[in-house]
Amino acid sequence: MKKYLRWNYTELLYAIFGLFLYCCSIKMFIIPNNLYNGGVMGLSQLLRTLILSTTNIKMSFDIATPIYYLINLPLFYLAYKKIGKSFFYRTLFCVTLSTIFLFLIPEIKNPLIDNLLTNILLGGVLCGFGCGLAISVGASTGGVDIIGMILTNKYRKITVGGFGIAFNVVIYSVCGILGGIETMIYSVLYSVFESIILDKLHIRNICSTMMIFSKKHPRAIIDYIKNTLDRDVTYWEAIGGYDDTKSYITYVVLSKYEKNVLELELKHEKFDAFIVESNGVSVLGNFKKKL
Repeated sequence: MKKYLRWNYTELLYAIFGLFLYCCSIKMFIIPNNLYNGGVMGLSQLLRTLILSTTNIKMSFDIATPIYYLINLPLFYLAYKKIGKSFFYRTLFCVTLSTIFLFLIPEIKNPLIDNLLTNILLGGVLCGFGCGLAISVGASTGGVDIIGMILTNKYRKITVGGFGIAFNVVIYSVCGILGGIETMIYSVLYSVFESIILDKLHIRNICSTMMIFSKKHPRAIIDYIKNTLDRDVTYWEAIGGYDDTKSYITYVVLSKYEKNVLELELKHEKFDAFIVESNGVSVLGNFKKKL
């Protein structure tokens, strides 16, 4: 499993626990309140509603779960061909595990809390935290993520988040037609709460800057950043004001995830350096986002 997923045991546990929380939020807060998720899960729920309303078939389980997995099957192939084997294996693992959790977690018939707004707040926070944990270690729940990443690689103006928003606009518009405006509005609010929490945990999406001050020539640091993190750096010579000795300043822009990796490397190698960093900076222009 480590060979194919390329996770250590801690990352694997993060992914499993995050997916479990994500599925709990669906079974405990979304389904009992007759609301809809975004993405492929939301599409599966809409197809379930259409099938049940047109056929009057009664099921002992939520058929949105097998529909969710079936929709992802052709997307697995695209992930393998267009994105990479590691992403394919992780997506296959995560979608399969999510499907198993959705089958095993018992469905609650009545809402846990009478107040609907409280339900969607708790559900959104739980879902966002779970997805954030999974995504922070490179996991993917498939669906819109796969299509968005393929389009991002092909068209520079399209982003994964932008495609996801456009897809969800369609999902929630149909949701409004089938379930009414109130259902649509509360489903959107659930998605908003989820997104706020997820963004706080999705450290690959947060840009950071680092200034590394060292007495020795920073060639080893530069080589590590270029070869391991695939980022370019800028460095210049400076004079220390305290003792007028030569020093070097290395400047680099990274995602917060890459910044954490570099910090661990600097500590491990015991470089004679100190670091000034800034998180959550805005970066414009030719900066490669690594999703």
